Amino acid sequence: MARVDYFNDPNAPRANSIVPSVTAVALNGAGEVLLIHKTDNDLWALPGGGVDVGESAPDAAVREAKEETGFDIEVTGLVGIYTNPAHVMAYDDGEVRQQFSICFHARIVGGELRTSSESKEVSFVAPSELNRLSIHPSMRLRIDHGLVNRTEPYIG
Repeated sequence: MARVDYFNDPNAPRANSIVPSVTAVALNGAGEVLLIHKTDNDLWALPGGGVDVGESAPDAAVREAKEETGFDIEVTGLVGIYTNPAHVMAYDDGEVRQQFSICFHARIVGGELRTSSESKEVSFVAPSELNRLSIHPSMRLRIDHGLVNRTEPYIG
């Protein structure tokens, strides 16, 4: 399903849903961050997605990382909670979802790189190379927060 992201756009459609979602900042031994090139909006992003009924947020992050990247991760901490009502995603089925995302720190514990129907590319990217990729500002904020040692999680 295709989507369009709106961020601080006064012409954005009004949200009609909110779905808890998760992302994970997982680094390899070289300090590169695991990213996917998404099929729905053609942007680079952290692996993640919606939390299913009966599933905890950390378990959703583990499941989504495996589905989208082929890697097994272990959640190790909280990067932050991202709930900007000025960030909405409009899907081609008419849903307009307000952002509500919990971002976790994670470590890779197994698996091997592969793509999925949601990820046309999977790559480890050095922090110095992030600017060459097309990344939504909200996702870039999560990545940046995940790459620094904050004393408190981001709440916003």
